[in-house]
Amino acid sequence: MPKMKTRKAMLARFKVTGTGKLKRRRPGRRHLLTGKASKRKRRLKKDTLVDSSQTKMYARLMGV
Repeated sequence: MPKMKTRKAMLARFKVTGTGKLKRRRPGRRHLLTGKASKRKRRLKKDTLVDSSQTKMYARLMGV
């Protein structure tokens, strides 16, 4: 069976924390910002964790 190839796009979008969780950026902060409230834009700045139901699948694609 051949080796599993890593998905380079996944490596660019996610970072692995010390405990093995995946950290990601929030979508929605690139354009059309004038219609969004300041509070909403502040929340979009912060990173968040990938949901636990998807962590295993994403980690496998990343080769972690």
